[in-house]
Amino acid sequence: MSEEFNPIYGNTNADSIVHHKFLHSVKARFIRFVPMEWNPNGKIGMRVEVYGCSYKSDVADFDGRSSLLYRFNQKLMSTFKDVISLKFKSMQGDGVLFHGEGQHGDYITLELQKGKLSLHINLGDSKLRFSNSQPSVILGSLLDDQHWHSVLIERFNKQVNFTVDKHTQHFRAKGDGDYLDIDYELSFGGIPVPGKPGTFLKKNFHGCIENLYYNGVNIIDLAKRRKHQIYTGNVTFSCSEPQIVPITFVNSSSSYLLLPGTPQIDGLSVSFQFRTWNRDGLLLSTALSEDSGILLLYLEDGLLRLVIQKMTERSMEIPTGSNLNDGLWHSVSINARRNRITLTLDNDAASAAHETTRLQIYSGNSYYFGGCPDNFTESQCLNPIKAFQGCMRLIFIDNQPKDLISVQQGSLGNFSDLHIDLCSIKDRCLPNYCEHGGTCAQSWATFYCNCSDTGYTGATCHNSIYEQSCEAYRHKGNTSGFFHIDPDGSGPLDPLYVYCNITEDKIWTAVQHNNTELIRVRGAHPKRPYVMYFNYSSSMEQLEAMINGAEYCEQETIYHCKKSRLLNTPNGMPFTWWIGRANEKHPYWGGSLPGVQQCACGLEESCLDMRHFCNWHFWNAPSFNTEASYLHFPTFHAEFSADISFFFKTTALSGIFLENLGIKDFIRLEISSPSEVTFALDVGNGPMELTVLSPTPLNDNQWHYVQAERNLKQTLLQVDDLPAKILETQEDGHFRLQLNSQLFVGCIRSLHLNGQKLDLEEKALVTPGVKPGCPGHCSSYGNFCHNGGKCVEKYNGYLCDCTNSPYEGPFCKKEVSAIFEAGTSVTYVFQEPYPVTKNTSLSSSAIYVDSMPSSKENIAFNFLTGQTPCLLLYIDSYFQDYLAVLLSKNGNLQVRYQLSKERVHVCTFDAENFANRRMHHVKINRDGKELTIQVDQHPIYRYNFSSEVDFRAVRSLTLGKVTDSLGLDVEVSKVNTIGFVGCLSSVQYNHIAPLKAALRHPSIAPVSVKGILVEANCRSVMEADINTVTTVYSSSDPFGKTDEREPLTNAVRSDSAVIGGVIAVVIFIIFCIIGIMTRFLYQHKHSHRTNQMKEKEYPENLENSFRNDIDLQNTVSECKREYFI
Repeated sequence: MSEEFNPIYGNTNADSIVHHKFLHSVKARFIRFVPMEWNPNGKIGMRVEVYGCSYKSDVADFDGRSSLLYRFNQKLMSTFKDVISLKFKSMQGDGVLFHGEGQHGDYITLELQKGKLSLHINLGDSKLRFSNSQPSVILGSLLDDQHWHSVLIERFNKQVNFTVDKHTQHFRAKGDGDYLDIDYELSFGGIPVPGKPGTFLKKNFHGCIENLYYNGVNIIDLAKRRKHQIYTGNVTFSCSEPQIVPITFVNSSSSYLLLPGTPQIDGLSVSFQFRTWNRDGLLLSTALSEDSGILLLYLEDGLLRLVIQKMTERSMEIPTGSNLNDGLWHSVSINARRNRITLTLDNDAASAAHETTRLQIYSGNSYYFGGCPDNFTESQCLNPIKAFQGCMRLIFIDNQPKDLISVQQGSLGNFSDLHIDLCSIKDRCLPNYCEHGGTCAQSWATFYCNCSDTGYTGATCHNSIYEQSCEAYRHKGNTSGFFHIDPDGSGPLDPLYVYCNITEDKIWTAVQHNNTELIRVRGAHPKRPYVMYFNYSSSMEQLEAMINGAEYCEQETIYHCKKSRLLNTPNGMPFTWWIGRANEKHPYWGGSLPGVQQCACGLEESCLDMRHFCNWHFWNAPSFNTEASYLHFPTFHAEFSADISFFFKTTALSGIFLENLGIKDFIRLEISSPSEVTFALDVGNGPMELTVLSPTPLNDNQWHYVQAERNLKQTLLQVDDLPAKILETQEDGHFRLQLNSQLFVGCIRSLHLNGQKLDLEEKALVTPGVKPGCPGHCSSYGNFCHNGGKCVEKYNGYLCDCTNSPYEGPFCKKEVSAIFEAGTSVTYVFQEPYPVTKNTSLSSSAIYVDSMPSSKENIAFNFLTGQTPCLLLYIDSYFQDYLAVLLSKNGNLQVRYQLSKERVHVCTFDAENFANRRMHHVKINRDGKELTIQVDQHPIYRYNFSSEVDFRAVRSLTLGKVTDSLGLDVEVSKVNTIGFVGCLSSVQYNHIAPLKAALRHPSIAPVSVKGILVEANCRSVMEADINTVTTVYSSSDPFGKTDEREPLTNAVRSDSAVIGGVIAVVIFIIFCIIGIMTRFLYQHKHSHRTNQMKEKEYPENLENSFRNDIDLQNTVSECKREYFI
């Protein structure tokens, strides 16, 4: 029942009767009437009648040295099914309730250990011995509270249900068998040693057991009737009630107990027992007689500390114990005689702490337990730490027990804020409300969750620290890579590790399995088929949650078959198939259609690839067009924790996002003003309201994120990255949430309740006044498009158009770069602005044309080289105007301009040797006669032409060697001998990206390539060992497939292909047609490789060191092809 209750008032005279009827029946383990205060005019009196059901009780009392033995009628009791039930109560935290074992290693044992029940079961595993085994399961807490607790054990072969009070745990028993084989007997209350009467292996149970049944046999009834199957040892059949009165210190600031002592006795003796969850608290404070000081006993960080403070000498201190705030009973004894004082913890005399003082100790006349009175100003009670919260019992002063009932009656001592004759300690970690494997810790008033290494955060480890999809990572500006995603958010499923392939227009999620390599299938027989298992790194539930949130999903299995009779059977049944998640057979393979029993065999450049690829649908947004628009969803249940999250955008001044109105309870989440979001609720424990105030308006038609959460610890509201508003909540209350999104004009997307996505768009399709989708994504996310990329609106999101950018990728941040060898040339020819080809779209071709020349140039590129001199970039015109960017022989960077028949303008950067195999960034901007040049982080170079000049009739732009060298400037010709050897990336001239055009659109762009141009990552080349030929891998494949792009070349082929053709004709005359085809294919493959090798031949005038430098930067990876004939 709840800690909060309404009082039940009785009569105020001697003979009237007051009836109370509960609305519902009450099932309780005990009913206790606790008088809170006495009648000031007389003694207390009470008359009560409680109506219940008839109840049969067979009770046995065990004194800690007794036991019951139930002997079987045969030597061995072998059971496939067992049902054991009992009730018990005890004041001791340890003791065996029952035990049985067999010669083959079987055993079953139930015992109390530190106030918890441990159940041990082993079925036939001889290696597992009870003496050194770990419990199969531990359940319950604080069971040594002298209250009745019920136990039920149900076993069916290895399946076991273990129930303590209302908590049930299911587990699978250890061992190899399904039968429990017990020899001779079962013992209850202890484990007697055979042949040694009165000797037990472990501590016996001390307390009462009621209604003990073993497989339908009433054990206590047999013992009471002295049946021959039962051996009774010192067991009585009535439950004795020990006269022990506990007290509870309720308030951490005002609770205390004052008990008198006998003053001026030579020495001191105080002992008591305590239990608590708090790490700190005052246990005892007393002023000693004869000015012998003040004695303090307190807990500090779970350690027990005894201090005697004296006026004339330093304080004496004795520390002992650790982790004494574990909720268990601990006994403390303080004994002082003359100058020696002893502190004993848990009756362990061997580890008792001793200390001596110079002055003799005399007992005081007042002992304050738990704290000091609020108005106490004298030095008789000191509290250096906060007051104690917990329970105490068995208090002895000067070896005399103190009657706490007399304290309650007012005839002994004094007290404040105590519960007398009741220990109201509560285990707030049972059940454990810390979710997702969080570790529960507690104090007297509350519990705490340690969420370390769980992947979750929050007061109860409820919120995942990972995003729910790759799409969400993209909207945080992440590019492709490995990430943890949590498809069900705060749901029960663990996160999974995936690869997010974030492309320009789609986001793919890939999950790896255990067999990504090509596996050779050996011969198989129908009776011994070949079987291969594919195990993913995630559970089926995790995969299903990921798939259910995807817009599109595919899984591909490819079988390479050569002369393989997959379908060659008389009855049409296939020889080969694969089995899916629903355990159904599928006879089709990659490249074929479902239901078509075919194998797509002999596909070029294919390999075994069986992965989940899911394309995420993240937005899921509706637009509310009028103030009367709303979406209705069914009731949402969440008793202990609930979270709500979504994005919204609006221009309205206010509106309700979602609400549920019940008879009394309600929950509402709204934008209450342009800068305020309010979360109001009442879930059975009173209304509360949280408001987050934004410094800027929230109705700015931008996307904003809202998260609201309620759990047993706190209620939270957060908007965007503003500080969260948090209120502590009570443990009771409930949720019965029925969503009604009303009076909101704007857009909501990605609405999740407890991690589960609500399909808003599906509801919007059938709801008047609401339509699926939300426009205007670029207004919030356009800043993610970099380097000149343009944000383009989509129905359910946005994409970055990198057409006019020298970069690519989902955010136009991925460099497009290539390695140039000696003689490599990329030439871009400018044309009038019309589509280059009729069969291509305007959007894909328009960027590769240019209009009339202007008076502006904006040039940017990155380069890496170790060779000088070299020509990086050259722009010429039909009027002998040109621009050249080059490296001189000493590594200086030069920019040479000749415009409008003026003299040649030369700008030289000599800050360093730029041929140092490091990446360098160059920016050149000219606007009329003003020219600015910047290289890396060096100071900006500024230059003014004498007058306004134009770059007239631009003809072409060349990267590397200029092949048409007629009319070249003399200085440019000197460095043009080789061209450029190194790596260029992200080249841009105004809105033209010539290098990107050559690598990505060579067929539609007016660009030509001569020599060898190999796409590679310049930064990878820079980081690679210069003495190693590097193999370049494609970043699009996370699992290590090599990049299958081949060098772009326009070189002249040698005559080997012609010779091969002639040889093929001769062989055609001699051999059959099949031989001719075989020879031609292999010869053609050899010719292709020979051409590539010859393209790497260097001019004869190059030095050997220069050739080696070229080879070191050549990262061409050969792509192997297989031909199926």
